[in-house]
Order: sequence, then C-alpha cells, then structure tokens
Amino acid sequence: MKTDKIFNLQAMKIRPSLEILLEGVDIFPLMGEPLDQSNTLVMDFTPANLELMNINLSDTGIFNHYVFEKLTSAKKKYGIGGYFEHRAIYQRSEVFVTDLEDFRNIHLGVDVWAEAGTAVYAPMDGKVYSFQNNHGFGDYGPTIILEHQLKGEKLYSLYGHLKLTDLDNLDVGKEIFKGEKFCHLGPFPENGDWPPHVHFQLMWDLLGNWGDFPGVCSHREIEKFKNICPDPNLMIGYSSR
Repeated sequence: MKTDKIFNLQAMKIRPSLEILLEGVDIFPLMGEPLDQSNTLVMDFTPANLELMNINLSDTGIFNHYVFEKLTSAKKKYGIGGYFEHRAIYQRSEVFVTDLEDFRNIHLGVDVWAEAGTAVYAPMDGKVYSFQNNHGFGDYGPTIILEHQLKGEKLYSLYGHLKLTDLDNLDVGKEIFKGEKFCHLGPFPENGDWPPHVHFQLMWDLLGNWGDFPGVCSHREIEKFKNICPDPNLMIGYSSR
C-alpha cells in the first residue's frame, strides 16, 4: 500500500487530541528534570535569525561552537525549540534535498540541545518498536522509536541523534518504563554529525517506516504531517514561565 493511501486511511480516524488524552496522565520529564526559563534557552534556527548567515553550518565544529556559546552566554544547561519551525539550517546536508519546491525545512519535532552524554528518560511506559543507526551526514544517527498505549490509542515517540552504544542490548518489544534512563545525547559525528541534541518527535502512525521517520517535511506537506505528528511540547516537560 502506498504511503499516501496509508495516510488517507489514518486521516479518516477520529481521535481525541493529544492534549485531551494526556489529561490526568503523569508524564516524566524527558531530560529527567523540569525545563523552564531557569535552565533552558529557546533556540531560533529560522531565517529570521540573521546570525546564521555568517556561520558555516556545514562545519559541525563551527555549528557546535555557535550552539554552546549561546547556552554558555545565557548560563543555561539546555536549548529547546523546533516544533513546525521553518528552519534555515538544512542546507548543510543533502539528506533534506529533493526538488526545489519540495525542499524539506519544516521541523516536525522538538530538539533539546545539551552536552553529549546527557541522559534522556522515557516520558511514559512503552516498548521498543524499532531502532537503527541512520548514519550519514545530517541524518538521525542512532535512533530509537518507542510504542505507547494512551487511553486506547497507539502513540509512537522517536529519539534521534543518540549515542551509538544506546543501541546495544536493545530488542524489539523490550519494555521501557516511565522515568527510565534509556538513551543519551550522542557526540558528533556518530549522532548524524550535529551539535549534541535529542530530536524528540511524536507520531500517530509510522506510515510503514522502521527505525526511521521523517523529522522534516516540505511546505506542501505541512497539513499532512500536522495530522500525523502532534505537538511533543505537551510531553517534554517544558514551561516558558
């Protein structure tokens, strides 16, 4: 069955919003602690950030210096941002290039930027659906996808740009419990050659993908992916206050 047909069938299903499904559900903070203005800086990777024009983003060392200089200057441990953000940083890799009108630069998840080795925790009970190393410059690198049951609805969560050793001793179907430290931010280049961060994304349907799922879409695909990828900020434990 073609991906578009799978999506059309999925789009016909009516379900409560993620916000409603999460009512009364205790979510564990993704980074093991609440994220707020005291420890987290909102990062801007949109074309409105003119600083990006003066950075050689294809050089990961230079890009990494930019990210962590921002965090150090703001005295923050984490950077955050990205859900359906129009980004200006994907020209660095051919992974995102298709036809010009289909250039993928709309980010479907939330990124949390921090030092390599920082632990990531399961926000709710789940099991390993799939995992693989999506190697290649600008790709996810080591990636884990969990499957969750949420009030009768199936929900998937994706964790990209991890440490390669996080894939050791994993098995499909392995239970991962809420609050369990199960992966870490990977260093470059093994994390897909990015400054260390975790790409956290939610999906109602994986569209036949295994160990991978688009983390970026083109402008013409926004409506399609908004139906598939609910806002992960609802589960990430971040407060702007």
